[in-house]
Amino acid sequence: MTSLDSTTPGPGTASPRRIRFNAFDMNCVAHQSSGLWRHPQDQSQRYTDIAYWTGLAQLLERGLFDGIFIADVLGTYDVYGGSNEAAIRHGAQVPVGDPLLLVSAMASVTENLGFGITAGTAYEHPYPFARRISTLDHLTKGRVGWNVVTGYLPSAARNMGHDDQLEHDDRYDHADEYLEVLYKLWEGSWEDDAIIRDRETGVFADPSKVHEIGHRGKHFTVPGIHIAEPSPQRSPVIYQAGASPRGVAFAAENAEAIFVAAPTKEVLASTVRRIRDAMEAAGRDRYSATIYTLLTVITDATPEKAQAKYEDYLSYASEEGALVFMSGWMGVDLSTFDLDEPVGNVPSNAIRSVVANFAESAEHGREFTVRDIARHGAIGGLGPFVVGSGEQIADTLQEWVRDTDVDGFNLAYAITPGTFEDVVEFVIPELQARGVYPTEYDVGTLREKLHGRGARLPEEHRGARYRVGRGAGGPGAASEEEVA
Repeated sequence: MTSLDSTTPGPGTASPRRIRFNAFDMNCVAHQSSGLWRHPQDQSQRYTDIAYWTGLAQLLERGLFDGIFIADVLGTYDVYGGSNEAAIRHGAQVPVGDPLLLVSAMASVTENLGFGITAGTAYEHPYPFARRISTLDHLTKGRVGWNVVTGYLPSAARNMGHDDQLEHDDRYDHADEYLEVLYKLWEGSWEDDAIIRDRETGVFADPSKVHEIGHRGKHFTVPGIHIAEPSPQRSPVIYQAGASPRGVAFAAENAEAIFVAAPTKEVLASTVRRIRDAMEAAGRDRYSATIYTLLTVITDATPEKAQAKYEDYLSYASEEGALVFMSGWMGVDLSTFDLDEPVGNVPSNAIRSVVANFAESAEHGREFTVRDIARHGAIGGLGPFVVGSGEQIADTLQEWVRDTDVDGFNLAYAITPGTFEDVVEFVIPELQARGVYPTEYDVGTLREKLHGRGARLPEEHRGARYRVGRGAGGPGAASEEEVA
């Protein structure tokens, strides 16, 4: 059994380090584990039924999960075989529904669960998006986070009238200005006491305390005010999932929760260290962002039952469906490779870190083959999976936290909601007995629950410079593009 010597960050601490859980889902079937929608106990086909989502939210709140992270795409995985036929055939994240529309219903049946919503910066103007997020933050009483994605599927770019995605680093440059506009709207347009609601005078809001942002940049011109009043958090908790050098630099300035995917402890430790070093270099505390690593847990009351469950799941998995996903994530058509051919360091305009992770994690210096990738990704996608009893899983989780400095786990499912039900039944009680998992929620907004530092962005965060009265970064100030 792993000892309980894993401690919280910082010198002089000796208490067991808390382990955090986030649930990973998507408004579709076949989210990460391709083919398992066919399993008789899987309910992902109910993704169009709001009762599925409200029931899942209540389950996760019973398990004291930090939140549910809902992924999204706006295109099909059509890299594999040069078409989307295989993706459609396997239900590989197509069809897919809008993630934002699920949140209000899930929030209405919960009080503490957070909601991380994926939305891209490439295909929607920031002005209406700012209003939708503010609306959800109001309706959830401050439990909303936004997973910032710059896009990686060429099919999405074509459906939006572009020939292809921008180059990898250019997408982040575009996203930098997108965030600038949003910070100005969320943080700098309305003063804290702008809403008066004075029935006697008839003044609802004081116009002198509501400011136009006057943004004029390379990509966006937004002259006016934020059309929504300030929500409990103003800016949502910023999530980010890029692990490339440019993605890490973006996260260092903006992210408060970061999702990573690493196939081994060694790769994960290196990734976590790079992220924390980058945050420190950006003038933020090394631990000002909560880092979750992707993991799929298969568990039961005994090791034998857990192994039997894994073998049962594997019998439904689709290796071709896994290659459909991997081709999209890596930006290379894996159907053109022999199954036993080493993948190597394939140039990619998609998720560059995927290829780097596979190269780093090759056993005894052996490169991953296409067959390895298919088998690895059939259950759990880009992340590893662990199989065992609740006690064994708890040992593994503590070991990973101790050895990698990661904060928690972004739990994907093999089947849903069964995988999450098993974690709640078998793993969480064991972690609680060891004193490394909460027995009740912290109070406050999602930001307060994650970091305990208040509902608003901390002063050292990039977005805080755009608050009313912060001088050069305040409302009406020139954009970074103009200054440059």
